Amino acid sequence: MNHSFLNSCLLTALLCAGITSSPAAPEISNVRVSQRPGTTLVDVYYNLAGSTDSGASVSVELSDNSGASFGLPVTALSGHVGASITNGTNRHLIWNAKADRPDGYSATMRLRLTAVDTPPIPEGATLIPAGTFTTGRTSGDLDSNAPPVTVSVSAFYIGKYKVTKAVWDEVNSSAAAYGYTDLTIGKGKAGDHPVHSITWFDMIKWCNARSQKNGLTPVYSVNGTVMKTGQSAPTADWNANGYRLPTETEWEKAARGGVTGKRFSTGTDTISHSQANYRSIIHSVDVSPTQGYHPKYSAGAEPFTSPVGSFAANGFGLYDMTGNVAQWCWDWFHQLSYVNGAADPKGIISGFTRSIRGGNWYANFIENRDCFRGSVTPTNSFSGFGFRLVRRAIP
Repeated sequence: MNHSFLNSCLLTALLCAGITSSPAAPEISNVRVSQRPGTTLVDVYYNLAGSTDSGASVSVELSDNSGASFGLPVTALSGHVGASITNGTNRHLIWNAKADRPDGYSATMRLRLTAVDTPPIPEGATLIPAGTFTTGRTSGDLDSNAPPVTVSVSAFYIGKYKVTKAVWDEVNSSAAAYGYTDLTIGKGKAGDHPVHSITWFDMIKWCNARSQKNGLTPVYSVNGTVMKTGQSAPTADWNANGYRLPTETEWEKAARGGVTGKRFSTGTDTISHSQANYRSIIHSVDVSPTQGYHPKYSAGAEPFTSPVGSFAANGFGLYDMTGNVAQWCWDWFHQLSYVNGAADPKGIISGFTRSIRGGNWYANFIENRDCFRGSVTPTNSFSGFGFRLVRRAIP
């Protein structure tokens, strides 16, 4: 018999209270669930009240034993789910049930919605909302290592700016007191320029140092101990609230700024020196009236970096996602990182090079287009490599 997914699983949305000890706890009510005819898409409507100015973090859990226990993964979600959901009636989220439950229907399946207050957005960061998007070569560029696939990403915070030399120095000044004894000094043309000439390992340890300096839980460890020195490959605690590098998928979603099918992270199919700090050459997609290095920043000795925030932000309010310095990511570089339907992909478990994204002051448009993807050994450092910070958004 050809069963409708929803009708057969008798799907019910159950309310779970948020932070009951808080007088301003967010509250979910009037939950309605329906399946779209002829599809496996499930619409969930609900009312939300009592959240703070930062909104509520709304999560979804799944049970296959009539609600006796929850915790089965629910990742194929979009709409009003994740962090910073504002109060209102008829909040709407969509669940692609078949993507999470390919085995089909169940008469004992239940959903549970939970709302807790979203913490204030960290200073200097912006929230990238949860949802699905298409990553990889999406604008006609040819990159055999980045096939277009659709993936889902949880909400996360990301720095509006690349880490500057001034911020790098501020953390370095106290890092030794926490046991970080081999962090490089790093280089930067000025305090408001991005820090560069640091290795991937330096960035990993620096993220931990800043986390400890700010009273957060470090993300990276080696053999169960917080990574503070050396160059051993770390593991990541993705539930920790400390600072870390973005995954490639997080970086690309942030870089695209909510725009699809465009060649550059500026949200356009062409690029010029009015939009980014890069090396211009004559080409149909490079429409800059000035060629070579950016004329405003190429005085004096290399590197020709620019102060962070010198150009317009993208659709998510992020600066320099194209040009200035390229940005290290967490992932080992490999084509197998691109898996259609993946949830919060983090790349393969081992490799030889780590991923670099976004182009730099030295690169021409070819190395800035389509959210450029390259790779470098993690012990390498160069004046065109920098990074920006990420933190998890769900409390």
